[in-house]
Amino acid sequence: MKNIMVCYDGTGAAKNALRLAREQAAAFDAKVTVVTTLEKGAPDNQAQINEAKKGLEYAQSVLGSEGVSCETDLLIRGMGTGEDLVQFAKDKNVDLVIIGIVKKSKVGKILFGSTAQYLILNALCPVLTVR
Repeated sequence: MKNIMVCYDGTGAAKNALRLAREQAAAFDAKVTVVTTLEKGAPDNQAQINEAKKGLEYAQSVLGSEGVSCETDLLIRGMGTGEDLVQFAKDKNVDLVIIGIVKKSKVGKILFGSTAQYLILNALCPVLTVR
């Protein structure tokens, strides 16, 4: 395992995913890519873009302080979140995706979908979820 992708949105679950990625990267001498995607694209929403960039800078500082090789990517490609993350993982030959999850009711999943569920079902590599 050489390429780990962490899906990061600043939530507590995402921060837990970041910590787990740090441990996995240290254990396997892997590079971590922290990814944030803005669903359906928001190139004209500078406030949202700035907030996402701050989150990625935080993630990079957390990993960098532990000596983990890390890069970040902000995806604004006009795709749905799950689709964007699956495509990015495929394009970058990611070996493992780590994503934080929040428990949703069955109705919540139907109405709002589940990015983690989409990743689990469609990614070409293993997906590790963390709460």
